[in-house]
Order: sequence, then structure tokens, then C-alpha cells
Amino acid sequence: MTGKTMAEIQTGDAAEFSKTVSETDIYLYAGITGDFNPAHINAAHAEKTFFKTRIAHGMLTAGFISTILGTLLPGPGTIYLKQELRFLAPVRIGDTITARAEVTAKMEDKNKLTLKTTCTNQDGTVVLDGEAMVSPPKAPR
Repeated sequence: MTGKTMAEIQTGDAAEFSKTVSETDIYLYAGITGDFNPAHINAAHAEKTFFKTRIAHGMLTAGFISTILGTLLPGPGTIYLKQELRFLAPVRIGDTITARAEVTAKMEDKNKLTLKTTCTNQDGTVVLDGEAMVSPPKAPR
């Protein structure tokens, strides 16, 4: 299975992926990455923070963008080259996050795409925005 090639992609093409963030997601992410910051895993500590509750790891949320790029647009075979991120609002347990990637530029001579990337919660609040650069799969010879 191969994702879309440069010839199959147009500026403005977009894809989305949605997921409700669970407590299990946060603990699994902490275990995989080793990031046991108490803001994420310790409810008593988190109550004393600015957010008043545990929040998801920012990079867990950013991972939803990777899901789009690697499975939907361009899809399998894509090489993720660069990502700029701005974390704008917290993601809490139970939030449903919709990640979106939209092609904003094609550099056909270099086989690279630039995409606007965002993650929005169920209330329409943008929790993350940024820009990605990928190399889509090449057409089979």
C-alpha cells in the first residue's frame, strides 16, 4: 500500500483524524516516552497547577498529525521531514481532538510538501497549530 504521490496531490487537499483522549492514552504515552511529568499523571499535583487538572502531553496531541501524514495524506511511504508546533490550549482527559493537515505548498522539484497542521478540541478551540514538511512517496517505476 502506497500513499498519494506528488502528482496525485493538489494545494488545498486536506485530511482529518479525530480521537478522544483517555487516561489510558496519557499513561501509555508516559510509559513509552518516559515523560512522567506530574502535570500529566498525578491528579493531586495537577490540581495545584494553572490548569487545575491533569493534561495530555503536548506531543501526544502532535502525534495525531503524524497519523494523518503517515496514513491519510499523503499516506503510507511518506517521510516526515519537519514540524513546527505552537501549543495554544491544554488537552484534558475526555477531550475529543480533531487533527487536520492541509497542503499549502508543493515543491515538485524536491518532492516536498508543506502542510498547515492544526488540532482542535470538541468546542472548536485550536489547541495546537503549526506547519509540517513531508516527502510523499514516489510513483512506482
